[in-house]
Amino acid sequence: MSRKPVHLAVYDTYADWETGHATAYLARAGHEIRTAGPSREPVTSIGGLRVQPACALDDVRPSESSLLILPGADLWDAGDDLAPFARKAREFLDAGVPVAAICGATVGLAREGLLDDREHTSAVSFYLAATGYGGGERYVDADAVTDRGLITAGPTEPVAFAREIFRLLGVYDGEVLDAWYRLFHDSDAEAYAVLEKAQASG
Repeated sequence: MSRKPVHLAVYDTYADWETGHATAYLARAGHEIRTAGPSREPVTSIGGLRVQPACALDDVRPSESSLLILPGADLWDAGDDLAPFARKAREFLDAGVPVAAICGATVGLAREGLLDDREHTSAVSFYLAATGYGGGERYVDADAVTDRGLITAGPTEPVAFAREIFRLLGVYDGEVLDAWYRLFHDSDAEAYAVLEKAQASG
């Protein structure tokens, strides 16, 4: 049975570096990555990359997806333009389909009330506290946090963000997941041998 695609949200000013590790290695593992924008009109990342979304957000159905990834963006802090993406995250979580949010996207989820009853992290606790959300006691000072299908991470932790995604979707586990993280986060050359052996055996 073929896997359902992973949906990567894209919108103007999205932080293109924050999801690169995750999407690259998901694709290498056989997951289709489908970009979803506010519409099918092209968007431009913070880095100036112009992306043509594969589909519009309104056409994304949790039942047809294995994960929704929400990158950070200047627009998360500039108003309510991206609120529909936070509402879509609620739709996913209500349907039992996971969501992964990094950097500014965590603010959008806080405003939507999705962090009130889940452990979570972000850039710093007061960044989320400024939204007036009700989940401050559940903030965890960690590189990335997964709680009941929701992954959160701060802007400096794209590798840990990817690690949690891989764990949740079963892309890597155990010592292989640990080795992947050590290689890309710590530049641990010894970890490469573990990955090479795992790739050769399977």
